[in-house]
Amino acid sequence: MSLTLDEAPVARAELLIRRPVAEVYEAFVDPALTTRFWFSRSSGRLAPGARVSWEWETYGASAAVEVKELEPERRIVIEWPAMGGTNTVEWRFLPRPDGSTFVSITCAGFSGSGDEVVAQALDATGGFTFVLAGLKAFLEHGVELTLVRDHHP
Repeated sequence: MSLTLDEAPVARAELLIRRPVAEVYEAFVDPALTTRFWFSRSSGRLAPGARVSWEWETYGASAAVEVKELEPERRIVIEWPAMGGTNTVEWRFLPRPDGSTFVSITCAGFSGSGDEVVAQALDATGGFTFVLAGLKAFLEHGVELTLVRDHHP
């Protein structure tokens, strides 16, 4: 069975972060911050057109990330390698009147059989949920939960 583009699953994770949009956006752009709740090492800061490498040293894994779009304090779009192709990941940052930020992350472009695509989308949804929970604890409470690092020790 082959899925059409309209039927293809999209991973989505969303969460309210009780910090200003500038801080939340910066936490994903600046690897000195991102390494506190997601990956362990980066070759550089996200910038328009940049190609950076992200590493998860615990797992011996890395990803070559290409920045497709950056709209400061509004949106980030990257592409990174995935099983059989490339995934597009998009962050949207919605500032709220109370000074908090609603973050939405979507990941699309999964490939393979129907079962493989669904499994990849579910895995990505769980992974980005961990990322947002770790971000929330870090920015709101100064706590590094190490959720991603401890997921598969």
